[in-house]
Amino acid sequence: MRDFLGDGWDLLAVFHPPCTRLCNSGVRWLNVPPPGKTLEQMWADLDKGAALFSDLWNAPIERVAVENPVMHKHAREHIRNYQRPAQTVQPWWFGDPAFKGTGLYLRGLPPLTPTNRLTPPRPGTDEHKTWSAIHRAPPSAARWAFRSKTFAGIAKAMADQWGDLDGLTPDQRDLFGAAA
Repeated sequence: MRDFLGDGWDLLAVFHPPCTRLCNSGVRWLNVPPPGKTLEQMWADLDKGAALFSDLWNAPIERVAVENPVMHKHAREHIRNYQRPAQTVQPWWFGDPAFKGTGLYLRGLPPLTPTNRLTPPRPGTDEHKTWSAIHRAPPSAARWAFRSKTFAGIAKAMADQWGDLDGLTPDQRDLFGAAA
């Protein structure tokens, strides 16, 4: 990805860059590593994740959106020109019955406007538990993929509110599979 950041793009949107070592939920591994890993490996992984996020965030592109969960203090300290997320969105703001706060780091783009805001269920109800499935996911080999889900309503809002296929060159339109 880094090889293409200087190719004249007018919009960079990156969702789910590797965040395992940047997100708040994983900070504990920087003190006591998981089985089979060392502290040196955990900190090296943090440095790699922070370097990638830094390269994306600081890319020479006019409009940038990078998605990431809440970051811990060490990640924020390792990211060049770190700024707080411009917005944290929830799937239920866009019609998907789920809880999953998603931080949007935005440069040159407006925050998303909710498009189909649902009413969250009362805490403690079965429906609330269903909406909390991402947070309640049991340990498994595929848990990371389930927790990385991008919800269709948020993705549609991003495309509708930030996208402009009319402004793309023919080559870019081909790249995105848009009709000419």
